[in-house]
Amino acid sequence: MEWNFLFFTNSVLLGVGLAMDAFSVSIANCLANPRMNRAEMSGMAFSYGFFQFLMPMVGWFCVHTIISIFEKFQPFIPWIAFILLLYIGGKMVLEGIRGEVEEEGKKLTFGVLMIQSVATSIDALSVGFTIAEYQAAMALAASLIIAVVTFGICMGGAFIGKKAGSHLSGKASILGGTILIAIGLEILIKSFIS
Repeated sequence: MEWNFLFFTNSVLLGVGLAMDAFSVSIANCLANPRMNRAEMSGMAFSYGFFQFLMPMVGWFCVHTIISIFEKFQPFIPWIAFILLLYIGGKMVLEGIRGEVEEEGKKLTFGVLMIQSVATSIDALSVGFTIAEYQAAMALAASLIIAVVTFGICMGGAFIGKKAGSHLSGKASILGGTILIAIGLEILIKSFIS
Protein backbone atom coordinates (compact mmCIF):
# COMPACT_ATOMS: atom_id res chain seq x y z
CA MET A 1 0.00 0.00 0.00
CA GLU A 2 1.19 3.47 -0.86
CA TRP A 3 0.47 6.88 0.61
CA ASN A 4 -2.29 7.89 -1.80
CA PHE A 5 -5.93 8.90 -1.96
CA LEU A 6 -7.05 5.26 -1.80
CA PHE A 7 -5.13 4.72 1.46
CA PHE A 8 -6.81 7.72 3.12
CA THR A 9 -10.24 6.83 1.73
CA ASN A 10 -9.93 3.24 2.97
CA SER A 11 -8.83 4.45 6.40
CA VAL A 12 -11.76 6.86 6.70
CA LEU A 13 -14.26 4.21 5.58
CA LEU A 14 -12.74 1.71 8.00
CA GLY A 15 -13.10 4.34 10.73
CA VAL A 16 -16.76 4.90 9.87
CA GLY A 17 -17.48 1.18 9.97
CA LEU A 18 -15.66 0.64 13.24
CA ALA A 19 -17.23 3.71 14.88
CA MET A 20 -20.84 2.59 14.50
CA ASP A 21 -20.95 0.62 17.77
CA ALA A 22 -19.31 3.50 19.66
CA PHE A 23 -21.77 5.91 17.98
CA SER A 24 -24.70 3.88 19.29
CA VAL A 25 -23.19 3.66 22.77
CA SER A 26 -22.65 7.44 22.74
CA ILE A 27 -26.34 7.89 22.00
CA ALA A 28 -27.25 5.43 24.76
CA ASN A 29 -25.04 7.18 27.33
CA CYS A 30 -26.51 10.59 26.57
CA LEU A 31 -30.03 9.16 26.58
CA ALA A 32 -29.34 7.94 30.11
CA ASN A 33 -27.74 11.27 31.10
CA PRO A 34 -29.13 14.13 28.98
CA ARG A 35 -27.36 16.64 31.27
CA MET A 36 -23.91 15.43 30.25
CA ASN A 37 -21.82 18.52 29.53
CA ARG A 38 -19.55 19.06 26.51
CA ALA A 39 -16.39 18.19 28.42
CA GLU A 40 -17.87 14.84 29.51
CA MET A 41 -19.13 14.17 25.98
CA SER A 42 -15.69 15.02 24.57
CA GLY A 43 -13.99 12.77 27.14
CA MET A 44 -16.33 9.91 26.21
CA ALA A 45 -15.73 10.39 22.48
CA PHE A 46 -11.98 10.69 23.07
CA SER A 47 -11.96 7.41 25.01
CA TYR A 48 -13.80 5.59 22.22
CA GLY A 49 -11.50 7.16 19.62
CA PHE A 50 -8.39 6.25 21.60
CA PHE A 51 -9.40 2.62 21.89
CA GLN A 52 -10.33 2.52 18.19
CA PHE A 53 -6.77 3.74 17.56
CA LEU A 54 -5.18 1.35 20.05
CA MET A 55 -6.89 -1.88 19.01
CA PRO A 56 -5.79 -1.91 15.34
CA MET A 57 -2.24 -1.08 16.45
CA VAL A 58 -2.32 -3.95 18.95
CA GLY A 59 -3.64 -6.23 16.19
CA TRP A 60 -0.94 -5.03 13.78
CA PHE A 61 1.71 -5.63 16.46
CA CYS A 62 0.34 -9.13 17.14
CA VAL A 63 0.48 -10.00 13.45
CA HIS A 64 4.13 -8.96 13.34
CA THR A 65 5.15 -10.64 16.58
CA ILE A 66 2.86 -13.12 18.35
CA ILE A 67 0.35 -14.14 15.71
CA SER A 68 -0.20 -17.67 17.03
CA ILE A 69 -1.45 -16.35 20.39
CA PHE A 70 -3.69 -13.76 18.72
CA GLU A 71 -5.24 -16.36 16.40
CA LYS A 72 -6.23 -18.47 19.43
CA PHE A 73 -7.81 -15.42 21.10
CA GLN A 74 -9.73 -14.11 18.05
CA PRO A 75 -12.81 -16.43 18.34
CA PHE A 76 -13.48 -15.06 21.83
CA ILE A 77 -13.52 -11.38 20.81
CA PRO A 78 -17.27 -11.22 19.94
CA TRP A 79 -18.16 -13.09 23.15
CA ILE A 80 -16.14 -10.67 25.28
CA ALA A 81 -17.82 -7.65 23.67
CA PHE A 82 -21.25 -9.27 24.05
CA ILE A 83 -20.76 -10.08 27.75
CA LEU A 84 -19.44 -6.59 28.56
CA LEU A 85 -22.28 -4.81 26.75
CA LEU A 86 -24.90 -7.22 28.13
CA TYR A 87 -23.69 -6.50 31.66
CA ILE A 88 -23.68 -2.71 31.28
CA GLY A 89 -26.92 -2.59 29.26
CA GLY A 90 -28.72 -5.01 31.57
CA LYS A 91 -27.72 -2.93 34.57
CA MET A 92 -29.04 0.25 32.90
CA VAL A 93 -32.35 -1.45 32.01
CA LEU A 94 -32.82 -2.79 35.55
CA GLU A 95 -32.05 0.60 37.08
CA GLY A 96 -34.55 2.24 34.71
CA ILE A 97 -37.27 -0.32 35.53
CA ARG A 98 -36.66 -0.01 39.28
CA GLY A 99 -36.62 3.77 39.02
CA GLU A 100 -33.07 3.98 40.38
CA VAL A 101 -31.92 6.51 37.79
CA GLU A 102 -31.44 9.92 39.38
CA GLU A 103 -33.44 12.88 38.16
CA GLU A 104 -30.33 14.49 36.65
CA GLY A 105 -29.46 11.28 34.81
CA LYS A 106 -27.08 8.38 35.24
CA LYS A 107 -23.46 9.50 35.51
CA LEU A 108 -20.96 7.76 33.27
CA THR A 109 -18.21 6.51 35.57
CA PHE A 110 -14.61 6.00 34.48
CA GLY A 111 -14.89 2.23 34.97
CA VAL A 112 -18.03 1.95 32.83
CA LEU A 113 -16.44 4.18 30.17
CA MET A 114 -13.38 1.91 30.01
CA ILE A 115 -15.54 -1.23 29.71
CA GLN A 116 -17.59 0.40 26.95
CA SER A 117 -14.45 1.58 25.17
CA VAL A 118 -13.00 -1.94 25.13
CA ALA A 119 -16.32 -3.58 24.22
CA THR A 120 -16.98 -1.27 21.28
CA SER A 121 -13.43 -1.41 19.94
CA ILE A 122 -12.39 -5.00 20.58
CA ASP A 123 -13.50 -6.03 17.09
CA ALA A 124 -10.96 -3.51 15.76
CA LEU A 125 -8.21 -5.90 16.90
CA SER A 126 -8.86 -7.90 13.76
CA VAL A 127 -8.20 -4.76 11.70
CA GLY A 128 -4.58 -5.43 12.59
CA PHE A 129 -4.73 -8.33 10.13
CA THR A 130 -6.21 -6.02 7.47
CA ILE A 131 -3.41 -3.49 7.85
CA ALA A 132 -0.67 -6.09 8.42
CA GLU A 133 0.90 -5.30 5.05
CA TYR A 134 1.37 -1.64 6.05
CA GLN A 135 4.68 -0.34 7.32
CA ALA A 136 4.54 0.89 10.93
CA ALA A 137 4.07 4.55 9.91
CA MET A 138 1.15 3.71 7.63
CA ALA A 139 -0.48 1.50 10.27
CA LEU A 140 -0.10 4.35 12.75
CA ALA A 141 -1.60 6.86 10.29
CA ALA A 142 -4.54 4.55 9.49
CA SER A 143 -5.21 4.04 13.20
CA LEU A 144 -5.07 7.79 13.85
CA ILE A 145 -7.55 8.41 11.03
CA ILE A 146 -9.85 5.77 12.53
CA ALA A 147 -9.56 7.50 15.92
CA VAL A 148 -10.40 10.95 14.54
CA VAL A 149 -13.38 9.60 12.58
CA THR A 150 -14.61 7.75 15.68
CA PHE A 151 -14.29 10.89 17.82
CA GLY A 152 -16.33 12.94 15.35
CA ILE A 153 -19.03 10.31 14.92
CA CYS A 154 -19.30 9.77 18.69
CA MET A 155 -19.66 13.49 19.35
CA GLY A 156 -22.54 13.50 16.86
CA GLY A 157 -24.09 10.52 18.63
CA ALA A 158 -23.70 12.22 22.00
CA PHE A 159 -25.57 15.31 20.78
CA ILE A 160 -28.34 13.14 19.33
CA GLY A 161 -28.66 11.16 22.55
CA LYS A 162 -28.62 14.29 24.68
CA LYS A 163 -31.40 15.88 22.65
CA ALA A 164 -33.56 12.74 22.67
CA GLY A 165 -32.78 11.96 26.33
CA SER A 166 -34.10 15.29 27.51
CA HIS A 167 -37.47 14.40 25.94
CA LEU A 168 -37.66 10.82 27.23
CA SER A 169 -36.91 11.53 30.93
CA GLY A 170 -37.13 8.30 33.02
CA LYS A 171 -37.45 5.91 30.07
CA ALA A 172 -34.09 6.95 28.62
CA SER A 173 -32.08 4.56 30.82
CA ILE A 174 -34.20 1.61 29.67
CA LEU A 175 -33.80 2.63 26.02
CA GLY A 176 -30.06 3.23 26.42
CA GLY A 177 -29.54 -0.15 28.10
CA THR A 178 -31.59 -1.88 25.41
CA ILE A 179 -29.40 -0.27 22.74
CA LEU A 180 -26.24 -1.56 24.46
CA ILE A 181 -27.66 -5.09 24.68
CA ALA A 182 -28.69 -4.93 21.01
CA ILE A 183 -25.17 -3.85 20.01
CA GLY A 184 -23.70 -6.77 21.95
CA LEU A 185 -26.10 -9.19 20.22
CA GLU A 186 -25.27 -7.69 16.82
CA ILE A 187 -21.52 -8.18 17.41
CA LEU A 188 -22.11 -11.79 18.48
CA ILE A 189 -24.47 -12.62 15.58
CA LYS A 190 -22.10 -11.06 13.01
CA SER A 191 -19.34 -13.35 14.29
CA PHE A 192 -21.47 -16.42 13.48
CA ILE A 193 -22.46 -15.13 10.02
CA SER A 194 -18.99 -14.14 8.81
